[in-house]
Amino acid sequence: MSKVCIYDTTLRDGSQAEGVSFTVADKIKIAHKLDEVGVHYVEGGWPGSNPKDKEFFTAMQKQPLKTAKLAAFSSTRRKGIKASEDPNYAELIAAKTPVVCIFGKTWDLHVVDVLKTTLEDNLEIIRDSVSFLKKKKREVVFDAEHFFDGYKHNPEYALKALQAAADAGADMLVLCDTNGGSLPEEVAGIIEEIKGHVDVPLGIHAHNDCGLGVANSLAAVEAGCVQVQGTFNGFGERCGNADLSIIIAVLSAKMECKTIPESRLKDLKDVAYFISEVANLPIADFHPFTGHSAFAHKAGVHIDAILKNSRAYEHIDPALFGNHRRFITSELAGKMPFVMKAEQMNLTIDKKSDEAKALLKDLQQKELDGYQFEGADASFELFMKKHLKKYVPFFKLQGFRVHTEKSADSGAWAEATVHIEVKGNKQFSAADSVGPVEALDKALRKALIKAYPTLATMRLTDYKVRVLDTKDATAAKVRVLIESQDEHDAWTTVGVHENIIEASWEALVDSVEYKLLKDSKK
Repeated sequence: MSKVCIYDTTLRDGSQAEGVSFTVADKIKIAHKLDEVGVHYVEGGWPGSNPKDKEFFTAMQKQPLKTAKLAAFSSTRRKGIKASEDPNYAELIAAKTPVVCIFGKTWDLHVVDVLKTTLEDNLEIIRDSVSFLKKKKREVVFDAEHFFDGYKHNPEYALKALQAAADAGADMLVLCDTNGGSLPEEVAGIIEEIKGHVDVPLGIHAHNDCGLGVANSLAAVEAGCVQVQGTFNGFGERCGNADLSIIIAVLSAKMECKTIPESRLKDLKDVAYFISEVANLPIADFHPFTGHSAFAHKAGVHIDAILKNSRAYEHIDPALFGNHRRFITSELAGKMPFVMKAEQMNLTIDKKSDEAKALLKDLQQKELDGYQFEGADASFELFMKKHLKKYVPFFKLQGFRVHTEKSADSGAWAEATVHIEVKGNKQFSAADSVGPVEALDKALRKALIKAYPTLATMRLTDYKVRVLDTKDATAAKVRVLIESQDEHDAWTTVGVHENIIEASWEALVDSVEYKLLKDSKK
């Protein structure tokens, strides 16, 4: 079994994604989470570019990683000065990481038009930069920026740039598809052409601008690369980077490559959601391997077949990567979702029984009233437990009030008050916000947080409203779907009512109750 080193750059390349801004504390938490799951390299940032990354590396000196190697990032040294005189390199050395990754120009277009120097001077810049860092006893990873574009334009010069890094002592030459425009057959073909010309291990760093970041990374491994750089969940600039959560899964399960420790593969989903939480970027439900819908089945034919043999409609066991199979309730699925949900609750329901028929009748009435459980799996589980009298509420509502106000001189704002009974104690809380649903959410959590502190790890990630019968205009029933997420999972709940606040409250309560139910099973 071949071994592929996993080089994670979520903390540097991933932080360049639009909408992502990690604090120093965020970066420290993610670094240790990546260390726990067994990635080989954690790139922490560019210490010479901003105070935050410099502070991160200083902090990491007091709480080092256990197994992964921490890497600091930079460019080759500036033109016109020696590496020993470059302030960026002083910061690299001060970071005290065992590994340094530097990127250098390998595309002649960039050398002439961007760096504004000669081709020969660029080769000397590469040699001097790598040589200086090797004298400082660092493991040096050389990222050959724009390598595939450079090779296609001027193969002789791109190879010279690689060779310059190799001659100076680089430990790894990473071929970068920086613009993300290459195709898998191009990547594989170029690697096959060059691997005999350099005597240093090769890696791949792919971007996802053509949606091929993962495919290009896998093609590179097949062609001989032994290191893959990427980010968890594919976070990154523009269209993102190659997604390590998919790459690790495919290499491990489909290509018989050793990546992270086999015992840690089951933690892949948890790590993906943890990073998603810290980054405040939800994972798409249909994300391969780790997404909420990756192993969700809706059609009755599929469900029936998979109960007989899971391989009928699943290419792999979801538990291998910490995920689980789901059967979605809809008019297409019949009684099988009841049977499967009951099994998850350690109960047995015969799909031909009166109990199953009663459940289906209740479900059909709910759907007639406007509920849609195929997109609200958490509400469906609560519906099942309540119907089977297997559910004990975590709290009881005494009442709530929502007040919304707008003045001529200021914007609209809302205030919510909530009266509940929790564990025999009456609780009152109030909160305000720009909108009534968020105010209700804040007030409810404030009332519950002392009794249920794990609610602090949960957040609402999406809120959708649909008018069910437009002919009733503003008096029509509305369906509210609320998506929620914590560090381990995502779930959706539903509420239906003519009053949008009541519908929102119903979905909100289901979301909180499902979180508490989930945590109580641990």
